[in-house]
Amino acid sequence: MTQCEAPWSNRCALRGEEAEPRRGAVTRPRHVDAVDKSIIEALQKNGREPFRRIAANVGVSEATIRARYARLCEDNILQVTGITNPLGLGFDAQAMVGIRTAGAPEPVADEIAKWDEADYVVITAGQFDILVELVCADRRHLLDLTNRIRAVGGVVSTESFLYLELWKQLYDWGARVQDALEPARTA
Repeated sequence: MTQCEAPWSNRCALRGEEAEPRRGAVTRPRHVDAVDKSIIEALQKNGREPFRRIAANVGVSEATIRARYARLCEDNILQVTGITNPLGLGFDAQAMVGIRTAGAPEPVADEIAKWDEADYVVITAGQFDILVELVCADRRHLLDLTNRIRAVGGVVSTESFLYLELWKQLYDWGARVQDALEPARTA
């Protein structure tokens, strides 16, 4: 079975408490080689692909795939999960909320990332300091959450973009492997 953590403990996957600093555009990514890339791409096509089949396709042992998979999960590079369309499941209000903050956005992002309804929290450059995707039972719930965001210390303003229909949602961009001929960038 392909699983990083017990299902009940994966609620804050890729956004939870971390011992090391977050990996973002301003920090250097960890090296991902061709084997890691093959694992990522196989699981993006089919999250239930057996490790044995991936190993056969890549030309390494199943134990190697298992160990690499565990490391990719531990390093917050890979998360295998079922993706759904919340609007299709009866959640009647889904929205992206742009947030402007006074001062550093990290404390605000940290607070909102703890909420179950916030499935995507990212610090951005541009018009908004933070973007948050909220999945709500109905519009009243969305209004309550928007008011809750506004009450968080450091929030100056919000702008909500209500989703009317999910048109495209893909997670199959593959993995970038640094070409051996490409010079390594310095941090």
